Amino acid sequence: MKISTEELTKTIVIINELGLHARPAAMIAKLAQKAESNIWIIKEGTKVDAASIIDILSLACVKGTEITLQTENFNDINIVNGIVDLIENGAGD
Repeated sequence: MKISTEELTKTIVIINELGLHARPAAMIAKLAQKAESNIWIIKEGTKVDAASIIDILSLACVKGTEITLQTENFNDINIVNGIVDLIENGAGD
């Protein structure tokens, strides 16, 4: 995992066999909705709102996909870390 200090960004690889399907997307969105500012998911240059299940699903992230989580607000680091933990643990699957 790489961390940048200019903006808070964390890069992670999807390990879930089914990728980011509806259930993990909903779990990620629920966490992101608690943030003070936007949390973004970036895949291959496409940036979507992590608080939107539809936006997350539109990325079509399969196992092995590298994504970056990004926010401008360091107060949201715990939420970003929560999303990272969720993804690293297979999102409950």
